[in-house]
Amino acid sequence: MPVGQKSREAAVRHLYVDACAYDTTGPRRHEDWSLDVLALMARAVPDPRGWTGVDDEAQNPRRVASPTYPFAVHPPEYVAERLQEIDRDSAENLLLALTDDGCTLSNLRHFTESPDELRAMARTILARYGDETTYHTNVRKHGSAPGTLDFTLESLGYNPLSVYDEDCGLIVVTNTEVGMFWNFFDC
Repeated sequence: MPVGQKSREAAVRHLYVDACAYDTTGPRRHEDWSLDVLALMARAVPDPRGWTGVDDEAQNPRRVASPTYPFAVHPPEYVAERLQEIDRDSAENLLLALTDDGCTLSNLRHFTESPDELRAMARTILARYGDETTYHTNVRKHGSAPGTLDFTLESLGYNPLSVYDEDCGLIVVTNTEVGMFWNFFDC
C-alpha cells in the first residue's frame, strides 16, 4: 500500500518528538547495503524522494570535526556484523520502542494514542518501503522464533554504532532504498 509523504512525515515527527533521533532514507547503490548505511551515517546522500527525515544532532558542534557524529566511523564489515535481520512485526515494535530511551514498549505510555493507533503510525512509516523489504537491527532481544524480537524481556542487548553509551536502531533495505531509524540515549 503506497503511503503519502505528509502522512509518513507526520507519523515520524509525532513518534520521535521526545527521542534523540536520526531517521533518514537514501538510495541503495550497492549490493552490499552496509555501504549505503555508511553513506546515511555520513549524511552523504539525499532522500531519493526529497522527503524530510529527523536529525536531532544536525547542529551539534561536534559534527564539524566528524561529519558522521554521533555515529562513529566504522568499516562496512563492522556495521554488517552488528546487525541481525528481523521480521516485519519486530520492525514495527522496534519503531515504537525507539520513541524514547530504553528501547522498550513501555515508552508508549507517554502517548495519548492507543497502542493500535501508534502501531498504525509505525505501519505508515514502513509502508514507504513496500513489501519486498528486509529489516535489520543492532538490538538483541531475541524472541522465541528466529528473526524476532521480544520486548517483554527486561534486559536490552545491543551493538552500539555511535559515540554514545547506548544507541539502538532499525535499518530497512529494499532494492532501491535504505532507511535508517536510530535513537541515541545519551544526547
